[in-house]
This record gives sequence, structure tokens and C-alpha cells, in this order.
Amino acid sequence: MIVGLIVNPVAGLGGAVALKGSDGPEIQARALALGAVPRAAERAAAALRVLRARRPDVLVRTVAGPMGEDSARAAGVPYRLAHRPAASTGPADPRVASTGPADPRVAPTGAADTRAAVAALGEVDLLLFAGGDGTARDVLDAGPRPPVLGVPAGVKVYSGCFAVSPAAAGATAAGFDGRTVDAEVVDLDEEGHRAGLVGARLYGTVRVPAARDRLSGRKTGSSAAPPGSAESIARAVVASMRPGTAYALGPGATTLAVGRALGLALTPLGVDVVRDGALLAPDVTEQRLHAIAMSQVTHGVLSVIGGQGFVIGRGNQQFSPRVLAELAGVVVLATQQKLAALGGRPLLVDSGDPRADAAFEGHVRVVTGHRESVLYRISSASEELS
Repeated sequence: MIVGLIVNPVAGLGGAVALKGSDGPEIQARALALGAVPRAAERAAAALRVLRARRPDVLVRTVAGPMGEDSARAAGVPYRLAHRPAASTGPADPRVASTGPADPRVAPTGAADTRAAVAALGEVDLLLFAGGDGTARDVLDAGPRPPVLGVPAGVKVYSGCFAVSPAAAGATAAGFDGRTVDAEVVDLDEEGHRAGLVGARLYGTVRVPAARDRLSGRKTGSSAAPPGSAESIARAVVASMRPGTAYALGPGATTLAVGRALGLALTPLGVDVVRDGALLAPDVTEQRLHAIAMSQVTHGVLSVIGGQGFVIGRGNQQFSPRVLAELAGVVVLATQQKLAALGGRPLLVDSGDPRADAAFEGHVRVVTGHRESVLYRISSASEELS
């Protein structure tokens, strides 16, 4: 089995440091200056380990350095280099400045490098790419290609072409039998995203393995929810808040409604911490949230991503494994309609640490309205696959 591998080494950099994305050299440099740690390479390696364990005959065709070779070497899989990005001797993409990230684990690569890599890999049975929605767009733009599968590594992973976790990507690749379905590639304008203007645009479709249970599916909005649903949930949350306790409100329309119920204007796509009805810390980074959780009793308040079911790991990377370990508890919010749309699939956790994710497995109480809640199954996104 020959599998192509492309890694976007800057994918996900902006998540934990509250930058809402990683597109553009300025954002990437700023993320590194704020202490962001590259994770795309290790998530790609995690997928490859599962792939090799299930398909010892696999050969990986990949790109030199951080765009794939480093991950293949870390995973111990046999590989061959098919491409060396022009960025290794200087940026090939005009959107990538020569003063790009200086971190040795992050090559100053851009969209042109990804497109060139797709073309250079040639005929493979399946193309794995580690990144986010922007990377998916670049793969789509490369033109005719083999079936693809995304290893989720970005801040925003709303497209339907991604596996639910790196381990799921490896298992899906190992079991790929040639059958495919179409999956949508969507993306957000990051500048508008940071300003709170949320609206995913459909860019096209790609062929992915026919493995519905292991694919995350496309994110759906909350427009179908009856008016007042979010407000009803918000009233229930506010009524349950305890004096002297901090609450970290994750991104989402439902958590914004909690802010409105408190009379506060929250960061539309950030994490805000409130206490005693007042804003304690707006738009926090992972480091700031960890410090708060270490110093006082703190609960996380998280909404469910429509259509995907993710509670942790998509757009709220501030809730890292070490933050989760310090929280006194987590409150999950979702309308009945959003839960019903999952069709019985579980809620998902993908913090980047399978051990931290496993602590959530079982059932969680989901607040669905004022004096209304349900017990719903929640699982690690890597359950039984690592």
C-alpha cells in the first residue's frame, strides 16, 4: 500500500494562544512569540503509527523536512521522498514572507508548497494531509488527485474530509478498500473569523474513504434551532453559577447567549472567564486559562459543534490537557435539535492527549434548556483506535 503524506507544519499554531487561526506569516510568527507549540507533525506521526500497526506493508511517499519526512521518521514507517519544497531554500509562495517563523520545527511553507507537493507525489493509493481547512483548500486547488483523508491538526476543522482524530485517520487509511464518497471542503475568512463574523464557505468536494463513523463530517450551523433555545439554556447556566467560582466560557452561539444573560459582551470565537456575573479575563490564551484554573475553582462551559459533535479540540484549544486536569468540572451545552442531528453518534473529545480524552468517556449531562438536561454518551475521538 502506497500512502502519500503532506504536513502543514504551521497548522493549529494560533489555537491555544487565542489567535483563532494560523493563516499568514504574521499570525504564525505572533503565535510562536506567544509560546505556541507546533503539533501538526506529531499528530501526523500518530496517524502513521496506527496505519503501520495495521498495515505493515505500507510505504509512505512524502515531502522533505517538516512537510512530512519528520513525521514519517518519528513514526518509524518506511518512506520515500518525492518532493523537496522550494521553501527549504526560500519562500515559493508570495504570501509567505522571508521573515517567516524561525522555529526549526516550522518551515516557512505556504499554499503553493502544498499544491506543488500534491502534484509531486503522483499516483498513490490514498493521500493523507495533516492540517486544517486552509490545508484542505490547498489540496483541493491542486487539481486532479487520488482519494484524500485529513488528519485534524488545524484550529478550525469544519470540512467533512477529516477523520475524527489522528488515530482514526490511521485506522481508516489502513482499512481503505478503494470505496469513496464525496466530502465537502469549507473554510472561513480568518480576518472575519477573528472579528466574530462566522460563516463557512463551500469551496468544493474531494473523494474520501467511505468510513462514515470515522469521519468528522461538515460542521453545521445552529440556524435550525427554534428562537429562544440558546436563551433558555443560558438561563439555566446562569442560575447554576456559584458565587466566587470562575467559569471559562468557550466559543459558540450558545455560550454567547450565556454572556448576554449576564449582561456581558463576550469574545465571539474566544474563551472568556467570568466570575460573580463579571468578566474576569477576556479572550484568554491556554497559558492564562491554566493560571486561572490553578489559582481558583474553575468550571469549563462548552458548547457542542453542530453536525460533528465535538466538545473539546475544535476551535477551543485553550482547553488543553493540563487545563482540563485543573478544572473542577465541565458543563456541556446543546439544543435538543443539535443532539438529535447527531443520529446517535457520541459527543467527541480530542484534546491531543488520549489519556486526558479517556477521562471523559462514558456519559455527560448536557444542558438543553431551562430545567432541562439529558445524559448523552461522550467518547474519546481516538477510542479503541490507538
